[in-house]
Amino acid sequence: MSKYIFITGGVLSSVGKGVITSSIGKILQVRNYKVTAIKIDPYLNFDSGTMNPFMHGEVFVTEDGAETDMDLGHYERFLGINLNREHNITTGQIYETVIAKERRGDYLGQCVQIIPHITDEIKNRIRSTASKSGADIAIVEVGGTVGDIESLPFLEALRQMRLEESNHSIVFVHVALVPTLSISGEQKTKPLQHSVNELRRIGIQPDIIIARSAKPLSIEARNKIALFGNVRPEYVFNSYDVENIYKIPLLLEGQGLSKLLINLLALENRAPDWKDWIYLCDNKYVYEVKIALVGKYSKLVDSYVSISEALNHASINLKVKINKIWIDSESIENNDSEVINQLLTSDAIIILPGFGARGAEGKIKAVNIARANNIPLLGICYGFQLAIVEFARNVCGLKDANTTEIDPNTNHPVIDLLPEQKNLINKGGTMRLGSYPIKLVKNTLAYDIYGSEIIYERHRHRYEVNPDYFEILQKHGLIFSGFSLEGKRLEFAELKNGFFLLTQAHPEFKSRPNKPSPPYFALVKYILNNKISKVIRKEYA
Repeated sequence: MSKYIFITGGVLSSVGKGVITSSIGKILQVRNYKVTAIKIDPYLNFDSGTMNPFMHGEVFVTEDGAETDMDLGHYERFLGINLNREHNITTGQIYETVIAKERRGDYLGQCVQIIPHITDEIKNRIRSTASKSGADIAIVEVGGTVGDIESLPFLEALRQMRLEESNHSIVFVHVALVPTLSISGEQKTKPLQHSVNELRRIGIQPDIIIARSAKPLSIEARNKIALFGNVRPEYVFNSYDVENIYKIPLLLEGQGLSKLLINLLALENRAPDWKDWIYLCDNKYVYEVKIALVGKYSKLVDSYVSISEALNHASINLKVKINKIWIDSESIENNDSEVINQLLTSDAIIILPGFGARGAEGKIKAVNIARANNIPLLGICYGFQLAIVEFARNVCGLKDANTTEIDPNTNHPVIDLLPEQKNLINKGGTMRLGSYPIKLVKNTLAYDIYGSEIIYERHRHRYEVNPDYFEILQKHGLIFSGFSLEGKRLEFAELKNGFFLLTQAHPEFKSRPNKPSPPYFALVKYILNNKISKVIRKEYA
């Protein structure tokens, strides 16, 4: 039977619960306990697939093709495990299941209610997922903020589980912000106190409180949190801002969180093995590079958190500091001279994912700048597709080439809807999602990067390179370096000289701190090997 650690949040959302959840998992994992992580999202959406990244951050895709909350990416990266769709529970999923049971007649004679039917379904999902994973400890993060009306059924279900499970089987951890007044520098604990009171009002007393703050928590603030949070001072911990998020498990370990968790859950006190993890937290950089990341959601970095972390993983393993220059693709469309100069002076350019017409021409222009000036380029998913459009227009001479996603009536639809997508009505969960095998062509950059003929990468797309244009694209020098197994779908493309690599996949989703994603690692390594021989660059042509 699994034991459970429930993570709640207070004061505001995006307080860092996902990293705390992952860090607690790591603290137990290095003691040879098998852990898993579950994210509860109280919104009514079935999943996060139809949400704008500005609203919810990145959509993370699992091996089995679930479009999930970005926190599952943190769990996978910290714990080095692959999760599936069952590890992201939403209100939409719970209500759909309960309503289906009601229509089927499972509740005949009953008035279907939040309690017990919705709460029972929540508990069943948590227990089932934990059981299937075979975990010793399941760490369950409740999204949103205590006090949100939509999270009440989930918190009630967790309250009930504490009564139903055996002693030493459940621990509640509350994570809340302690803001600092900019004028006085004083750390204010009142918002955290109110969030704990709200949690207690609905029947949950947290066992552990983790205060999130910009700087280390003062002793006075810690004691005040303990007094008004109804816990001992040694049960109050602090997660403050650090340059490298992979330091957070070590930060909490140093404060004694591991000892407390072991006592509260009545676990065997096993010796931890932090050796490999400590290496990941060594920020002794030898080199420094600058990479421009071009996207339509670049004003919210959480929209591309997996790509950012994939670069961080390359940074860790190559001991190179990466300065990420986030560029809004619409500013390129407006010919912003400062932005153009940032592209021209970058050591590499990454064309980011992001559907739709907005900012697309800016991405195409960024590809043109990179190709014309031999700046290393990596195109991901929609970045791959728009790079194909740029090549078709400016190299193949197909001046009005486009993707039918933007222009359904283009004379040259070099990017077109996947055949199986053409009769679909529903948008949610219907893209080509999850892990698919890719066959790489030998003697290509892609093959050299991966070192294997068959690889597996995760996908999230509706459109693909139109096979009708395979011949003309290759005739003008575009190298097709990776296909789906049946050979019908283009997965990788590249140019002969320099580093110009395009992929339909999202390799960043499988990147790990100790095992960086091959394309991102190869890009940074290429920069290091060729940085000295940089030439004066033209603008674009």
